[in-house]
Amino acid sequence: MHARHPHDLAKMTWPEAQALFDAKAVAILPVGSTEPHGPHLPLDTDVTIAHAQARRTAEKLHALGVPCFVLPPLAYGLVEYTAGFAGRVSLNPGTLWTLVDDILKSLAIQDLERAIVVNAHLEPAHVRILRGVMLDHHAPGEKRMHAIFVDVTRRKLAERLGAEFQSGDCHAGSYETSLVMAADPAAVREAERRTLPEVRIHLLERMKEGATSFAKAGADRAYCGAPMDASVEEGRRLVETLADAAVAMARETWPPLFAKG
Repeated sequence: MHARHPHDLAKMTWPEAQALFDAKAVAILPVGSTEPHGPHLPLDTDVTIAHAQARRTAEKLHALGVPCFVLPPLAYGLVEYTAGFAGRVSLNPGTLWTLVDDILKSLAIQDLERAIVVNAHLEPAHVRILRGVMLDHHAPGEKRMHAIFVDVTRRKLAERLGAEFQSGDCHAGSYETSLVMAADPAAVREAERRTLPEVRIHLLERMKEGATSFAKAGADRAYCGAPMDASVEEGRRLVETLADAAVAMARETWPPLFAKG
């Protein structure tokens, strides 16, 4: 994930960035977290997934003639469900709100008008913050960023991400493991992955019952789902699905960007 990508803003010079800002390019902000993901995936799993989705989205937009760039990933979020496991780094809700809001406002001050937020950290409180920030950026205006949030927890998109994802038991399971295998294969501890039994804790039901952490819900190794079922091929399919969803939302929101001629 550290290799240079043609659409990464952080790897551009300022004159290269200026050309995109002058063209009022679409900014893509990947949002992840730093938290435990089982004994086989790295702490930056959500960052890796969001970055992969953002980069592939940029490639697809570019191929359609839409100028765009990928912002450096946001590596921190609200991380409470992995309490009790080492390595998590959590923000306060207000900090996350302000951080995302400030990023969007900073781009707007430089005359950019559109942004896509893609997020791979699915903790409910974290997702609610991102939804809330979008309410402040739901319509274009003077020095105002119009941002859209590709919310994978919404049913219409979730149905395209597989049965494990829909079940909720997908933290470091087949879904996330496949994505990391496709995007950053060297980061997967294969020896561990191949020995991990499937863990079903019915997470969504446990949350409704009041469980406040994976450990309390029954995931005593910070994962649920079936890591052994993961594959590179599935990961690549999922990246395409996630990127297609972002492009479709952009097309629906900003049809003039995709007009020919």
